[in-house]
Amino acid sequence: MAAALAALLLVEPALAQSTGEAFCQTAIADTVRNVFTIIQYGGPLLGGVIALGATVLLPTVRRSDRKAEVKEMRTQAILYGVIAAPLGTVILSFLLNNVVAGGTSCSF
Repeated sequence: MAAALAALLLVEPALAQSTGEAFCQTAIADTVRNVFTIIQYGGPLLGGVIALGATVLLPTVRRSDRKAEVKEMRTQAILYGVIAAPLGTVILSFLLNNVVAGGTSCSF
């Protein structure tokens, strides 16, 4: 019983390696690669456009509550566009390359 369990556990990394290489050639890998590209380049672009629009809009707003909302929108756009989107892309690509793909390089 222990030998069968040990054999199953000792063989699993080799199986994961061959599965990872096969995963890199699938359509879902291409889709994930395309989504990462959109997030990586579209996130900062969208965040920058929203932050710039909020900065231009800020002097025209008179009410203090609306002004606070516009400032918050600007802050959130900068945080998403500059920090969250690029950092999230790097973290997810690391996880997909090293965990899902079994250590093979799918170039995510």
